[in-house]
Amino acid sequence: MTFEIEPIGLVVGGRKEVADDYWGGVESIIRLNSKFPLDVVTGLDQFSHLVVTWQFSQASPEDVALHARSPRNDPRWEPSGTFAHRNHRRPNQLATSFPRLLKVDGLDLHVTDLDAVDGTPIYDLAPYFEEMGPRGAIREPEWPGEMLKDYWATT
Repeated sequence: MTFEIEPIGLVVGGRKEVADDYWGGVESIIRLNSKFPLDVVTGLDQFSHLVVTWQFSQASPEDVALHARSPRNDPRWEPSGTFAHRNHRRPNQLATSFPRLLKVDGLDLHVTDLDAVDGTPIYDLAPYFEEMGPRGAIREPEWPGEMLKDYWATT
């Protein structure tokens, strides 16, 4: 089964280049499709964070890697499978991020800490509801913390 979707908007501004780290404090705009009525964002300004689904648009289908490999190809970390990573090597090359909403200006959503580059297509967004977040204790191996120690640092 296939599923076709159209972008609802795109990222404007922020970083121009893809990078592994230093996404902290990056401000950008999610510019929603101008065909949408303004009331699609009514009430959104009451939320601090969004859940944003976007595409690794600078990646290519040849980047998909359906096998186990060390995160960032660093031999210090044990190989793990495609679905144990959060990068562009996934089959549909989609990502989910949780940026902070700074303000709503018409159909422009000003955000910070969205780790998508200028021009990235946005496929969906919603407010973050704390009640819909993870339940119970979070468990993960050590390597994500080590690998991502500078991810949200500022340059």
